Amino acid sequence: LLFGATGDLAQRMLLPSLYGLHADGLLPEELTITGAARHEHDDEDYRKFAKKALDEFLPEDRKDEAAIGTFLDRIFYQPTDLSDPASFQPLADKIGDISGGLAIYLSTAPSLFEAAIEGLHKVGLAGETVRVGLEKPLGYDLETSREINDSVAKAFPEDRTYRIDHYLGKETVQNILALRFGNSFFEPVWNAQGIDNVQITISETVGLEERAGYYETAGALRDMVANHMLQLLALIAMEPPARFEGTDVRDEKSKVFRSLRMIKPEEVPNVTVTGQYGEGAVKGKFVKSYSDELGQPSTTETFVAIKAHVDNWRWQGVPFYLRTGKRMATRRSEIAIQFKAVPHSMFAGRGGLLQPNMLIIRLQPEEYI
Repeated sequence: LLFGATGDLAQRMLLPSLYGLHADGLLPEELTITGAARHEHDDEDYRKFAKKALDEFLPEDRKDEAAIGTFLDRIFYQPTDLSDPASFQPLADKIGDISGGLAIYLSTAPSLFEAAIEGLHKVGLAGETVRVGLEKPLGYDLETSREINDSVAKAFPEDRTYRIDHYLGKETVQNILALRFGNSFFEPVWNAQGIDNVQITISETVGLEERAGYYETAGALRDMVANHMLQLLALIAMEPPARFEGTDVRDEKSKVFRSLRMIKPEEVPNVTVTGQYGEGAVKGKFVKSYSDELGQPSTTETFVAIKAHVDNWRWQGVPFYLRTGKRMATRRSEIAIQFKAVPHSMFAGRGGLLQPNMLIIRLQPEEYI
């Protein structure tokens, strides 16, 4: 059951990913996919919508018309207004028997999470065979995040609750732990004695892309830094977990977050930069400014850069540079780890200039190290 089934994330990520599992034979034959959103589609309308999304966002080498056809046969749709409690019973009727298991994915605005969980619980879609996944962001601030987690906990125990940051699904991101903890030669230099700085960059060439309602309330800081970028920082900075299990990895990440240096109000101008894109050209085509796309004046940031520090034994004194923005010159997501220079260069007297060694972990558009 996919909430937010007509949204940007569903089109770009979720539907193509589900199709990939189908095409590779990794989905049970009897599994069905039911989309739910406010749009008044029927099953056939939504299948056309899904087909258009796959045509646009699937890589060319993954397109197989026969496989796409059988994938679309799995798809159904139920119009659902999460703010209307009466919408949930027709949805439950559409889903039918859930004794074989039900996975729910909430790809909606966080302000709707509580209403969604309450509605699901009341119509019997929160039983022992049901698991729920919540897509970031989980709230607007600490208070609202706690409210969401408390609401979810009333219907779903922790072992059936999955908080999702889709960036962690990237293969290269998952390989960071293998790179660090599967290669003993990194450990002696993976610290303040061996590393000069860490740069995490996520630049996008797109603008709002029909996400105006969400993005205006989030901005670059909440949309990218507070989730994707801090997750990447934690994978680079964390200590080795005792076991490769979810709770152990989570605990080590939490230690990194607790070690992040608080930025005092008077320090903000010195360690942060924010901006908003204006009108310009992308690939030779004119594009509007953020405010023009939004249709109203706005001070929401579409670019942010932060100099962060992890105050612990391993990373004391090593700056972590985080930068992200929309309408940038190139689409690029990467982690650049710059190692310290040698203490003395024997080539300096001959005019030689040694460049520092760098380890580049590229996440997109290509994935490589």
